[in-house]
Formats: sequence, structure tokens, C-alpha cells
Amino acid sequence: RYTLLEVIREGRYGAVHRAHDSLTGDTVVVKKIPIMNPSEGVPSSVIREVSLLKELKHENIVRLLNVQSSVDSIDLVFENLDFDLLHFMKTEPTVTKNPLKIKKYLHQILHGVAYCHSQEILHRDLKPANFLIDRSKDIVKIADFGLARPIDVPLENYTIKGGSLCYKAPERLLGSGRYSTPVDVWAVACTFAEMVTHQRLFHSRWAPGLLAAIFSIMGTPDSETLPGFTSFSEEFGFEPNRSPIKDLATVVGGLEPDGVDLLRRMLCLDPSKRLTAREALRHEYFKDFQSLD
Repeated sequence: RYTLLEVIREGRYGAVHRAHDSLTGDTVVVKKIPIMNPSEGVPSSVIREVSLLKELKHENIVRLLNVQSSVDSIDLVFENLDFDLLHFMKTEPTVTKNPLKIKKYLHQILHGVAYCHSQEILHRDLKPANFLIDRSKDIVKIADFGLARPIDVPLENYTIKGGSLCYKAPERLLGSGRYSTPVDVWAVACTFAEMVTHQRLFHSRWAPGLLAAIFSIMGTPDSETLPGFTSFSEEFGFEPNRSPIKDLATVVGGLEPDGVDLLRRMLCLDPSKRLTAREALRHEYFKDFQSLD
């Protein structure tokens, strides 16, 4: 039924192809996930991703159209979208740096994230490459739920591994297995800043280095402003140079004052005080938008 066309991207979890659907005539996207050991059946991670995607129905979340299996792979068939946000920023910087475009896209992303959280789903890998763009409708959709998890009550100990390092919240970097929805808000905040500057807000190849990068902008915390920081410092002997809080308006130049305030609140080091996605949507930064709730 599906004739594979070009490869969109490849990773350790399989390849993503654009494809032709002979039944409908539509162009679709096929994510081929290899089955490494056929005797063990379908990997639990794939079952989880499919079950979560079947639950999620929202205009800002990519649509899963079909699932088919073969001896050596599971194929997830999605609606076709033009490109991801990272590609869009690289190829059309003038368009994507437009303040109204940034605000519109952030508004849509937060709606999608708020919906996921309302359905008790934690994405855990939000980043520009996982926000897909429908160019004709100017709609952003959240994709790649391969690392998503249900939010259990009480919180289960999630793995620290997985997800892109530069978008990880400090509580994950500190090794806390008991993190929740605030980690997604942190990742969206990092994406927000990146949309404005086209540079990663925080960057390092290892967790302590990324924490140092975060603290160099957000200020060095203590056990009150970031629970768990003291024990981490003692265990790893990690004590960055004590840094004051920097002016985010300078770090993220060109962002209007309301946007700077929203970004600061989404980057609160203490996850219990960080804005939720729903609270972020009610921020003054979006006063020009009619609520979609």
C-alpha cells in the first residue's frame, strides 16, 4: 500500500520516509521501527508510543493514520507535514524570526503540550526538530512520542536517559527520577528562546557542563531555589562558579518585555514554581490572541 519515497531522517530508533499511499493517493510519512529480535515480538516502547498516539486527538499533535507490521519492522504511518521547526529556522531565518510568527507558533505548541498534560501524558523530548510545520495552514504539530510516558500517580521513577540534552530541565540533569510535566515546559521555553535568536539557549555535551551553562544565565541555585542541588554538588564534587542571574532581555535580544517575563517564568529553576503550559497560555504575552480553549 505504501511506496517509500525519500528518507526524511534516520536515527537509532529507525528511519522516517515520505511515502505514497496507493489507496488514498495521499502523501504520508512512514516511520519504520526495526524489530531487532523477532522472537520477542513488538518492543514495549513501540506499543506504548502507538497507544499514546491513538489517545491523543488535537490539532497541534501529529495524526497517526495507520500501523502495519512485517517480519523485521513496525511501520507507523502519519499525516504528511512539510518540515520541522529546526529546518524551517535554518532555511528561512527571516520568516521564522518574525515576532508574530514566534508568538503564533509558541501559542500552538503550548496548546498541544497543555492538552498532552491534561491527558496525563509527559512527552519528555520536546525540541525544534520534534515540532512539525504545515506550511499551507501555518500550523505547528508536536511529533515523536517515542519517549513519552503516562504521568503516574504517585510518580514513578522515570529514567534519566533519553531526550536531547540541551533541552533537559535541571531536575532531570540532577538525576531526579521523580520529575513531571514541568520538564516539558522547560523544553518549550528553550525552544521559545531559540526561535528568537536561532541559537540554543543552553549548550553542552555533558550534564554538569549544561548545568553550569544554565546557572551562568539563571543564577547559581541553592537547596531552596533548586531542590536536590546540594546533594548533587556533594556527590559529584560539582560546584560551578557562583553566578548572578543575567538579564534575559540581553541574553535573548529582540524579545518584547512580556515575552522576556514569560520566558523567565517558564525557566524557573524550581519545577514546583515553574509555569504550567496552561498558565503560560494565559500570560500577558498572548493578550493579542483570542483564546482557543
